[in-house]
Amino acid sequence: MKTAARIAKLPPYLFAEIDKKRREALARGVDVISLGIGDPDQPSPDFVVDRLAREARDPATHRYPPYEGTRDFLQAVAGYYDRRFAVKLDPEAEILALIGSKEGLAHLVWAFVDRGDAALVSDPGYPVYGIHTLLAGGEVVPMPLLPERGFLPDLGAIHAADRRRATLMFLCYPNNPTAGTADLGFFREAVDFCRENDILLVHDSAYLELTFDGYEAPSILQVEGAKDVAIEFGSLSKPFNMTGWRLGYAVGNRKAIAALGVVKTNTDSGQFAAIQRAGVEALTNPGARGFIEKMRGIYARRRDIAVGTLTRLGCPVVKPRGSFYVWAPVPKGHTSASFASHVLDKVGVIVTPGSAYGDWGEGYFRVSLTLADERLEEALRRLATCVSW
Repeated sequence: MKTAARIAKLPPYLFAEIDKKRREALARGVDVISLGIGDPDQPSPDFVVDRLAREARDPATHRYPPYEGTRDFLQAVAGYYDRRFAVKLDPEAEILALIGSKEGLAHLVWAFVDRGDAALVSDPGYPVYGIHTLLAGGEVVPMPLLPERGFLPDLGAIHAADRRRATLMFLCYPNNPTAGTADLGFFREAVDFCRENDILLVHDSAYLELTFDGYEAPSILQVEGAKDVAIEFGSLSKPFNMTGWRLGYAVGNRKAIAALGVVKTNTDSGQFAAIQRAGVEALTNPGARGFIEKMRGIYARRRDIAVGTLTRLGCPVVKPRGSFYVWAPVPKGHTSASFASHVLDKVGVIVTPGSAYGDWGEGYFRVSLTLADERLEEALRRLATCVSW
């Protein structure tokens, strides 16, 4: 049986490989603690679960939903942006419901990248950006995210030839995997760059609500004129612990929303309407902000536990202001991959090698804070027995 040549060029999907190694270690009887995948350990809010239970019993939700999303969900997203960022959105033309933001990011590539085109991709970055660029026959042009720049790309360093070939630029702040953050000043620079070079600016804002120490992450759409060149992807997965529910949205540039809609209507039939109604509850319930603040407190405490332990071990880690990740350099004598293998083999702890997110992630590893405090503390105690910086 012949498979398509395009998939032979792709590396194994990062998180599937991590899960495979976890299962292999468990089969050997190892008490594995995973600091790998960013999947919240806390439950979804009761008010969201209760809404789903009610709506799932309504026969009206059992039919195909509107392709673009239910009207109430689109209006709820518009209301959220108005309250949170003072950004006005037209639910009819500037918002699209997604089956999780991951599929939207992947499908957008197919709407804008032809063979020979290029995408400017943050490196290190979420693998989906680059993988789907390659699947579509495009070329990935990495934008290095360096610690000395606060993990912001140097847009001025992008070669003229790459600017001409690029149709998309991918950004993500608060950043996965580096936990770097951006302000409106940088977003203005990115909007201006993309306008000057006729590039669609794609902002993955999955971690926008997970911030600490008084920092509030902006939406890129707060930049004046951003909707001329930008589309932003949001998700209910991270702020409301709804990863398994698969519900997100795309907002912004009308042409980009319409183009993404063309791909999606030829690919899927939308998310279960009862889940979209539960999403309305997440975005509009009076208790939503309190729930987000509670989760911020949990992750801030875990961040301090992780950063404190790594610092005591001599690791020069920077305390992040966003996301639920800690991005840290590996000890001398290790590559990212060798360090990840070392700690799994020696003490049964899974960390994500930075090189899995791109060449510029080499020399780093990522810790996810999405597990109970006691298991996080145990994992860090184990690390302390087998590594030092």
